[in-house]
Amino acid sequence: MAIEAELKAVVRDPEGVLKQLEDRYGVGRAEVYQDTYYDAPDGSLMGGDRELRIRIVHGPDDTRTVLTYKGARVDEASGSKPEAETRVEDADAAHEIIRGLGFTARIAFEKRCRNYAFERDGHQVLATLVRVPELDDATFIEVETAAATPADLAPALVVVRAVLAELGISEMDLTTDLYTDAVAAARPA
Repeated sequence: MAIEAELKAVVRDPEGVLKQLEDRYGVGRAEVYQDTYYDAPDGSLMGGDRELRIRIVHGPDDTRTVLTYKGARVDEASGSKPEAETRVEDADAAHEIIRGLGFTARIAFEKRCRNYAFERDGHQVLATLVRVPELDDATFIEVETAAATPADLAPALVVVRAVLAELGISEMDLTTDLYTDAVAAARPA
């Protein structure tokens, strides 16, 4: 399973970062993600720092569904995790299968994203500006690439850090906080 070499940061100047992304990489792809995270009834999946997610992506030209499993973090500083992901044809069937296996929906929320895909130093990179309406429309940026092995993670993160630095994102803006935790904390008890 490949490792998602990813860094996430709070964006202090969303318009400035958006302009830089558009100037460097062209117009981004606007998409709305509807994410549902599942857990074992005893909480052991998420409690073990693992994720099981069904994401429905609404884009300008299509809607697609993606099933994702992420293992526990292999790098605490970045929060990078092994990831397996695949498209599924039928979102309702995917939800039924996951529930049929005994998992329960733990949290669901929406992310409004603008994606920029490009190549950097031999790596396919995805930079995503993210707004989560439930988080007072705070803006985040995620920059990711894939690392085939744990030994490839450090060089992949060098590429990710370089992209963030070029966009004016400092190390102080980085966060390993999970959207799932932030949204749960923002909701009334």
